[in-house]
Formats: sequence, structure tokens, C-alpha cells
Amino acid sequence: MASTLNEWRSQSIYFLMTDRFARTDGSTSAPCDLSQRAYCGGSWQGIIEQLDYIQNMGFTAIWITPITEQISETTTEGTGFHGYWQKNIYNVDSHLGTADDIRSLSKALHDRGMYFMLDVVANHMGYKGPGTSTNFSSFTPFNSASYFHSYCQIRNYNDQWQVENCWLGDDVVSLTDVNTQSSEVRSIWYNWVKNVVANFSVDGLRIDTAKHVEKDFWAGYTQAAGVYSVGEVLNGDPLYTCGFQGSMDGVMNYPVYYQLREAFKSPSGSMGNLYNMINSVSSNCRDPTLLGSFIENHDNARFPSYTKDVSQAKNVLAFVFFADGIPIVYAGQEQHYAGGEDPYNREAIWWSGYSTQSELYKFIATNNKIRKLAISKDPNYLTSRNNPFYNDANHIAMRKGSGSSRVLTLLSNFGSNGGSYTFDLYNHGYSSGSKLMELYTCSSIQVSPNGNIPVPMSSGLPRVLVPASWVSGSGLCGSSPTSTLTTATSSTTCASATALPIVFEERVQTTYGENIFITGSILQLGNWNTAKALALLSGQYSSTNPLWSVTIDLPVGTSFSYKFIKKGQDGSVIWESDPNRSYKVPGGCAGAKQMVKASWR
Repeated sequence: MASTLNEWRSQSIYFLMTDRFARTDGSTSAPCDLSQRAYCGGSWQGIIEQLDYIQNMGFTAIWITPITEQISETTTEGTGFHGYWQKNIYNVDSHLGTADDIRSLSKALHDRGMYFMLDVVANHMGYKGPGTSTNFSSFTPFNSASYFHSYCQIRNYNDQWQVENCWLGDDVVSLTDVNTQSSEVRSIWYNWVKNVVANFSVDGLRIDTAKHVEKDFWAGYTQAAGVYSVGEVLNGDPLYTCGFQGSMDGVMNYPVYYQLREAFKSPSGSMGNLYNMINSVSSNCRDPTLLGSFIENHDNARFPSYTKDVSQAKNVLAFVFFADGIPIVYAGQEQHYAGGEDPYNREAIWWSGYSTQSELYKFIATNNKIRKLAISKDPNYLTSRNNPFYNDANHIAMRKGSGSSRVLTLLSNFGSNGGSYTFDLYNHGYSSGSKLMELYTCSSIQVSPNGNIPVPMSSGLPRVLVPASWVSGSGLCGSSPTSTLTTATSSTTCASATALPIVFEERVQTTYGENIFITGSILQLGNWNTAKALALLSGQYSSTNPLWSVTIDLPVGTSFSYKFIKKGQDGSVIWESDPNRSYKVPGGCAGAKQMVKASWR
């Protein structure tokens, strides 16, 4: 059904563990002892019965855990209920149902216009016992040692050879590492994935343990599959993680995940690190709009295990939906489940009774509506790069879209104890007088004559703004706003700054003896006198990141033009090309910092 990457860009994915989502008998009270890691009775038929619950939240695709037959034994580390300890790749896991049940699930999804994403594992099989005593004949079809790498443990994850050739797991359950460099193994896997996609009408793949297999294997694998693929590369370094996008369509955006989690789990989190990582991923990944955007999954502790604050949960969810990439929500987020590390983050969803009245269920449904609205109004929304344009100690602002009408997202990490105040947002791309709608509160806001957007903030909640003209007929806010808020309210949390430190960063290659300066139309920048220009510092300069920077304190509201210049040892001056750059110091909280990033032109 899904044939193009752009079709997948527009999807919104609900990820579920089949054994833990819904039972065939429809029970909402069946026990499930998470600590035992046992099968709890979820099934593919159970998913079919709960598709209304998923679709009414606004999701257009589901991703389910692997379907292959697992090891039959119960170990001290539990069972293969999760799907990642496969034994026979040609059989399905009978605990979850039959192959016909999977086909019925696929058809039920397609009848609703929804997409079917399947989790697949090519890196390893599962074996009860230490790797040194593996009975290879227990596997199908890889039934001899010749199909596997020789046993070794990964001792150093910075050694890519070890990552690709040594084994995961432990002496209780070893994950027998398939020799994917073998032409015979490749032929088996490529035929298998081609047939699975065809037999079950699969629209997309989530690829498990992608970093543990050489990249050129994945190029052939994804080509054989012929559908969108997104790989799990569990690494926070964008240079490393983005390198896999050439072999598959997307990767899970772990680099942003780690910074997003840290930024919002408390008011002391670093918005600057998140701001910088968004830009780093955008620079290093071939196409960040095809990445998987998430804040929870079955491999990491749930966000509410770090903070129970619902406002902070809403902020990270808003980020997932309105930053670059395909939003992925893990089953249970909508019920504010708070499980920690595996196995406690793999709760039974039926315990919630599939409530559609929970606060986050409704919030997620609203986010899906807003994203769908943006896609319908802006034909280039999905492929436009998200641009973070403001951050301070407790806020980050982003814009995404094309042309003059963009979606603005303003997030804060204050949490529910955040006070009520008006946040003056500058450098947003809208002209004075533009009429906007904030879609969570249905408040109309007009850009002021001096260019700021007075955004009403309260209780640490996120804000998303779009042109007011978009809203009619969208199912959001009706056809008219419920209130008009354009002036500041009293602030109990954010003291307005009279001046802000502005950090100018310029990336430019220089030769020995050359230095970079900034000059401009205000006294602090020398009034265009190059002899009084302000010097940038090269403390972070490297050949791969030629960064020069300087911080200047400037009064709020100051408008000016400026340029960067190079000065040689001999006193010669080289100006960058026209036109002049321009900037206006925005309003913000006292202690905030503005970043202005540029490259030599």
C-alpha cells in the first residue's frame, strides 16, 4: 500500500508489543507479571479488536514487534515474548496467533487506510545457553556453525568490527550472530524479507540492531524488501547514527532522543544541548524528515519514570510531532505509563481499559490533527527542515514549513508549577499584523507592530501556532477563537530581560595568521569601522568544525546590520559578500541567551 517515501513522511506511527497490547478474549484485567518476562496473552487478533482505539487517536500506521518463532524455553531471563530471540524464521510465533491472523491484521489496517510496519531481525538468532556451547542444529534455516560468526563477546563498542562480528546476549540467552557477510546468508535473508513483505502485505520495516550488521548488507536487504525502512541504531552520536541512512531510508533519532529527554525531565535540563543537536542531526543526516521521532520505546525507560509531570510529558510529545521526522508513540504513553528499564517498560496496555478520556490520549489526538492540518495546508511541510530559532534556560522555539506560513512550536521545561506569563517571541518569520492561532488554547494572537508574538504561557504547557486562516474546517478550535490574548499577563516565573547575551557563531576556514571579526551599524560593533570591529574567538576551532564565536550583551529591541570580516597578519581586510546581515535582539527571560549561527559567504 505504501509505495513512496513521501507517503511515509506523512504517517504517524503507534508502536506496540503484540504480547502486551490486547488479548483475543478482550480482557482488561488479565494479570501480567512484568518481572517474569513471560508471555501475557496478547495476540494479533487482539490488535484487530482495538484498532478503533488506535485510529481514533489519529494514528495512521502501526508498528508491531517481530512475528517469527521464538525459543521455546523459559529462562531465568524470561521468554521470547518480545520477538527478538528467534529460532525459526519461516514459522510465526504461535503464542501470538497464526499467519492468517497476521494477514487479517494487515487487511484490517489497509481497509482503514492505515499502514502496517513490521519489526525484523537479521543480526542474530536466540539460544538458551552460553554462546560457547551453541547447538546450531536448533536453528532454521541457519542450522550449522558455518552460517554464524565465530563466538566472541563485544568488549568495546567503539570498535565497529566487534560490534558487527561479535555476539550480543549473555550466558543465559546468547544472541547467535549471523554471518551476514556470507553470500548464502544474504541470499536467504533477502528472499525471506521479500516474501514476508509480499505474504503479509507489509508497508514498512523497523530494522532491529541495525548497527550490528555491515551497511552494505542493509542496502541489499532494503532493496529486496522494496518498502520504507527505519533502523535501530542505538547511539547518540549523529555522525555515527546518520551514517546508516545511506543503507536504509531512516534511522531512529537517538541523538535527539537523549537530548530531548535530558532537556525536559527537569527545569534544569539543557535546552542549549537540544538546540545544538537538532542542528547537528540536520547537518549530518541525509534526510532528517525520514527519521523516527520518539521519546519512548520498549528499550528505554519511559519518560514518566524520570518525571511524573504531565506538562513536561506534553512538551516532549509536542516535540515528537512537530520536529523533523515521522512521529512514533509507544503504546502506553497515552495512558502516562511510567515503567522504568526493561522489563518494567513493557506493561500490559489492557490494564488501562483502553481509556479514550485520559489526558494524554486526547492530547496526542490533538497533535495528530494539528500535524495533519499543517500537511494539508503546506505542500512542502513534510520535507522542510525544522529550524530551532530561539532557546534559553527553559524554552526552545522552532519553526517548520515553507514560505511565509509556518508552524511555530514554543516549548518549556518548567513543568506544571510554571507560572502564567506572556513570552515575546521574535525572529519567527511572520510579518507585523499577521493573525495566528494557538491551537492548544484556541487563542488568537496578532504579531505586534514591533514584530514580536505575545504568546500566553501557563503551567509549563507547550504552545503551537499556525496562521488563523488555516483553522476553519480543520476540526480544531471551531471556526473562531475562544479568546484573544495579545498582551502580557503578570509573570511569576519569567522576569523579562532588559538586555540579553547574544552569541554569534561563524563557521569559516582560515589560514595561519587570519582572524575573524564582526562589525556593524551599532556602537558595540564599531559602527562599520573595521579598526573597531569585535574579534571572534577560535577556542573551539578545528579543521572539521571551523568555529569562531563571540558573546555580546545588547539591549532588548536593538536592531542592526552587520557583517563578518577576515583580517590578515598584514592588516588586510576581506569582507564577506553582500547583502548585509540584520538582527533584532528579541525579548526573553532574564538570564536567557540567544544564538546566532552563520557561515561565511
